[in-house]
Amino acid sequence: MHLPPSEQRPGEPDDYLFGPRPAWFAFAMTMALMIFDYVDRQVIVSLFPHIKREWGLSDTQLGALVSVVSVTVALGALPVALVADRFSRVKSIVVMATAWSLATISCTFARGYGQLLAARAVVGLGEAGYGAVGAALIASHFPKRLRGALLASFFAAGAIGSVLGVMLGGLIAARWGWKAAFGVVGVPGLLLALLYLKVRDYQTVALDAPRAQATQSVGGVVRFIVQALARSRTMLWACVGGAAQLVVVSAVWSWMPSFLNRVHGLPADQAAVRAALIVLCGAVGSVLWGAAADRAGQWRPAARLWLMAVLCLVTMGVLMWAFGAERLGVTLGAQAQFAWVALGGLLMTCTVGPVSVVVIDVIHPGVRATGASVLSLFQNLFGLAAGPFIAGVLADRYGLTTALTLTPVFAVVAAFAFWRASRTYASDVRALDAEPHAPAGAMPQPAQA
Repeated sequence: MHLPPSEQRPGEPDDYLFGPRPAWFAFAMTMALMIFDYVDRQVIVSLFPHIKREWGLSDTQLGALVSVVSVTVALGALPVALVADRFSRVKSIVVMATAWSLATISCTFARGYGQLLAARAVVGLGEAGYGAVGAALIASHFPKRLRGALLASFFAAGAIGSVLGVMLGGLIAARWGWKAAFGVVGVPGLLLALLYLKVRDYQTVALDAPRAQATQSVGGVVRFIVQALARSRTMLWACVGGAAQLVVVSAVWSWMPSFLNRVHGLPADQAAVRAALIVLCGAVGSVLWGAAADRAGQWRPAARLWLMAVLCLVTMGVLMWAFGAERLGVTLGAQAQFAWVALGGLLMTCTVGPVSVVVIDVIHPGVRATGASVLSLFQNLFGLAAGPFIAGVLADRYGLTTALTLTPVFAVVAAFAFWRASRTYASDVRALDAEPHAPAGAMPQPAQA
């Protein structure tokens, strides 16, 4: 890391980029935008009962309204991260937040399913790359020793935003109608986007010739990423595992309001509030397991991945029992079932922070946002997009309870992938450390946004 002479501390290479105050301001602002990113993304799930009743949609169509956001996030993540890595992280985030907020507000004026689906797709385009770019900015501002917990907290902000989105959607819809919910939640993102211009950016890192040539175009980035995945088995398997576990998370988060409404007969607004508690458990679990993974990694690097693999398997057992106990002849009762689902909610976000740390650890600092966007692509396209849609298709065919019983099976894929990643993690980190450009933990030279 290279700090200005007035800020650099001899003997402390693992330090803040600009100092604690700018770092924590950047963290707070990036967290706040992450919250409203997911408020705008998840507000629709509490509106499912209203939309289904008014427009007569199938569960597959409803699931697509969630999945389309993740699809466009995945498709846009690489181009956005490419621009951010080579030009400005801060200005890229300002543009993204403005775009997704305006798109959310436009959902208020949708007159049919096609228009609403299109508006939701634009929400995803605005959010594309935000998680990757935000994570890269936070990682660059803070010492390496703090990154695991901070990135876990950053991604836990998505869970907090989901809680608020689910709750606000249900409450606003009950009072002013479901379309009004989009208009209300879209405004804060616009205000935060303007304030984000005060965040300090880091100077773009100079790349060696092969990396510089690779990042001149999206096609070059795709080729570079394919080569990176082939070279780093850790990155490949971590991306697969992170995506598979998010199939479980997104299915439960998206369909809990409808499950409580249909199966337990709760009014839509009450179902939204109860479902938000499950999401809140996920937010707590994300921070808890992120800290636990950091501690495990201090003992042995691969232990971070072993812990995630075990927790994924435990998640599967808890959720399959919660939703499928009656098929085994056991009657849990509404309160007991909700408690089991809440426990599953606490467990299922175990990979959110640690998997980002693993990927960042094996990525060159000059393409950190671009590399993190590969994880984002996997997580959005094969995780967040797949979960609600798969559960919707299963619900149309077998019923919603059966759908939620079956989707946790994807946690087995996640556990296997993390176990495979654990076998190469330490060697991939050592290989990156050995490169002549800089240590894996080195930070870019600071510069004002």
